[in-house]
Amino acid sequence: MAAASAVQSLRDEATCSVCLELFRDPVMIVGCGHNFCRACIAQCWEGAETDVTCPQCRQTFAQRLLGPNRQLANVEVVKGLSAGSAEGAGGKMVCEQHGEALKLFCETDQVLMCMICRESRAHRAHPTAPIQEAAQQCKVRARGPGPAVQLGGTYTSLRRWVFLPRGHGTDTTYERLRRFLEEQERLVLAELGEVESRIEKRQGETVTQLSKEISHLTNLIRELEGKCQKAASDLLQDMRSTLSRCRKEQFQLPEGICPELETRLSILSGQTLALQEILRKFQETLPSTLERGKRVPEGSYTKATVTLDPDTANPWLVLSEDRRSVRRADKRQPVPKNSERLVVKKRVLGREGFTSGRHCWEVEVEVGQGDWAVGVARVSVRRKSLVRFSPEEGIWAVQCWGNQVRALTAPAATPLSLRRVPTRMWVCLDCVGGQVSFLDADTEAPIFTFPPASFAGDRIRPWSGWKNRDLS
Repeated sequence: MAAASAVQSLRDEATCSVCLELFRDPVMIVGCGHNFCRACIAQCWEGAETDVTCPQCRQTFAQRLLGPNRQLANVEVVKGLSAGSAEGAGGKMVCEQHGEALKLFCETDQVLMCMICRESRAHRAHPTAPIQEAAQQCKVRARGPGPAVQLGGTYTSLRRWVFLPRGHGTDTTYERLRRFLEEQERLVLAELGEVESRIEKRQGETVTQLSKEISHLTNLIRELEGKCQKAASDLLQDMRSTLSRCRKEQFQLPEGICPELETRLSILSGQTLALQEILRKFQETLPSTLERGKRVPEGSYTKATVTLDPDTANPWLVLSEDRRSVRRADKRQPVPKNSERLVVKKRVLGREGFTSGRHCWEVEVEVGQGDWAVGVARVSVRRKSLVRFSPEEGIWAVQCWGNQVRALTAPAATPLSLRRVPTRMWVCLDCVGGQVSFLDADTEAPIFTFPPASFAGDRIRPWSGWKNRDLS
């Protein structure tokens, strides 16, 4: 037992507190002396050159000063010792109810159990997994993207949720971020409180058990001391039964933290690290992202507030109540017939029309399957017959077809070489110069600019068309 305890202590010393695995290429923070895998500390400090923080003691340092730890580098010895000690000690936990080895983990009740427990009525319908497989899954969830998803989704989806407001101001963005962080704080604190309560309960049970053992042993020692004061004949008469009783008394060492609590603490630690990493990324990107969201494209453009015209919407489209967004309907909508409605293909015009000046507005496309097109159209565009999407037909637009973005030029569309498919775009209309341009609202990178055209005083209105994607 002493050897096994020593090996476990050695293993703990050789375990990285970030990934909870044996060290791989261990390095030491010079300022505080704590050790981590080189890859783990690099991930924690990603993007930070100064004012870095130790993940273990939270001490902050002005520079990234790391040194190799050669004493911890050869952890293969620890792996061998750990495996050998487990085999030598017999190392298997036993079911208190059936006396069988604990080989399975109940995923419903989150407890270890034996093969007989699995067939009992209490666990028969519950999903189970071998202990090693369940432990590996817990480690994967603690270190992988799972905690991020549990904290509101991945960093990318969370960034979209917070930083892509639909026509609301900066105050709303801050409010959504504040509510999200408060919810995550509540969840983590509730989980931590539950684990602490269970640990305190286990500690209380252990103290009670130790108190009973100490009291019993104290009485036994007093009994033996009293018998030693008796005459030899009296002492020998019942000494055999007394010694037999002493041999039967075995002091039971209290158990350590149960495996379930260790697993939950490990998962909670992973969630905490994931949340800290997300907060760090938000702190770095929030000011610049919000500032970029408030800017309009250069060139003396006036930011326009665009609403959609329900009288022009194709019957297979559904507009939101505020007329700021639109989605594809599951079935044809019962709409009144009028001369304004676009009945061929799923298209809609904006209510606002422009005949002079320079105007711009932002369009957001929801991520999903389907194709979309965004741009402007003459108010005189054909509405009741099939029309080719091109400037010759009075439409200036860019289109996403599959994963390819292209400009709808004539006689054929022009493929665009973009680093990514944009989800937020600025549509820029110059009525004076007869020019239509598109910019990526997230990166401010240009997408496409149509050659100058003559609008001849015709009213130009926002225009959208697509198959499955939602637009706003």
